[in-house]
Amino acid sequence: MSKINVPVYVVDDDESVRDSLAFMLEGHDFNVTTFEDGKAFIDEVDLLLPGCVVLDSRMPILRGQEVQLRLNQQQSPLSIIFLTGHGDVPMAVDALKLGAVDFFQKPVDGEKLALAIHKAITHSLTMYEYQANKRQFDALTEREMEILKLIVKGQRNQQIADKLCVAVRTIEVHRSSLMKKCQAKTVADLVMSFANITKSIL
Repeated sequence: MSKINVPVYVVDDDESVRDSLAFMLEGHDFNVTTFEDGKAFIDEVDLLLPGCVVLDSRMPILRGQEVQLRLNQQQSPLSIIFLTGHGDVPMAVDALKLGAVDFFQKPVDGEKLALAIHKAITHSLTMYEYQANKRQFDALTEREMEILKLIVKGQRNQQIADKLCVAVRTIEVHRSSLMKKCQAKTVADLVMSFANITKSIL
């Protein structure tokens, strides 16, 4: 997904803040959608897609920290930037510990916020790609997983067949299934897709 198409959500109960932020961020070519409270945001947005949330802290219905908690519970790839008029150091520390990309107090410098959003979008896309690869990895059979580990180590079909005491043709069939499940055109694509995940199991 292109960074240009990744949405930026502004969640703030102050209409004037929403409007001014939307105007400023659209001037930086961001794709902006605004929400007046955290519940509307949670209910209307696909939380499993990448994006950046510019989130107020003190809001009716759902506070910003409660929105962050719900995103974490759903393992959402959305990145969070807090923007609040009532922040303090402990609040900022807690937000960052729970995964927020940045924390600003109102009023905010537009250029600094734009830079933070670019960083947040990059982080969100990375998380989204990782989670997609992880789902593919979890869908593999035990034998496919075993073969994948050997492929990542650079072993060829004959070597894998010898190690697993099966026919080369059997390895070729499993390898073809691996490529299809992982939507990989080459072995390099396969290894790259699972690089971050396989590091922990090799």
